Amino acid sequence: MAHVNGRGSSREHDERAHDLEARLTSVRARISAAAAAAERPEPELIVVTKYFPASDVRILAGLGVRAVGENRDQEAAAKAAELEDLGLDWHFIGQLQTNKARSVVRYARSVHSVDRAPLVVSLGKAVAAEQERRAAAGLAARADLDCFLQFDLDPGAASGGRGGAHPEEAADLAGAVAGTAGLRLAGVMAVAPLGADPAAAFGRLLRIAETVRAVAPSASAVSAGMSGDLEEAIAAGATHLRIGSDVLGPRPAVG
Repeated sequence: MAHVNGRGSSREHDERAHDLEARLTSVRARISAAAAAAERPEPELIVVTKYFPASDVRILAGLGVRAVGENRDQEAAAKAAELEDLGLDWHFIGQLQTNKARSVVRYARSVHSVDRAPLVVSLGKAVAAEQERRAAAGLAARADLDCFLQFDLDPGAASGGRGGAHPEEAADLAGAVAGTAGLRLAGVMAVAPLGADPAAAFGRLLRIAETVRAVAPSASAVSAGMSGDLEEAIAAGATHLRIGSDVLGPRPAVG
């Protein structure tokens, strides 16, 4: 199918472009309305493009999207390489294994899922190795890697929550990132627990953020809010939104 493999007729491409433009316009309007209602600045929109082809990302870039989110390294690395000419900011938002750190730092501006000390160590080593690789190749050094600490907002859940560190680990984890060369502590990230009031959940995240800022006052970013709860996230003070389905539509068929 054209929608899956990124190839198709000019008509299919045009139809997809119109669909993405309409969806993106609608999401941007929601963001503007929510920010106005909460009397807060509009947060940065990160469009999550996992499972969608690079051709969709190219269309979105033409519509002004600069920040793109991915949660699987293999898919993200391939898209980033194919779309290198666009100069996009790639945000890694999925759970990250330590052995993928070297790959991720080649293309990612930020990682939104830093949730344990061993990952901090691996990312620091990976950035150092990437700087050496670039220097040897005569390439410009990369910027420090922005790190968002991901927290589980329902750590007592029987299902194990939706990923992230325990809130009690906030100060130690913040100190680990702040003390690692090549990493920049950007702020915090969380996903509202399933079935919970997102406003209350994001309120808990803001309290965790206060602990993080006590360690690193510049770590003021808050990555919170997806398609179903962006209004609550903006009201709580989110600086970054991670929106996928409302911009891209239903996940494409695989296989």
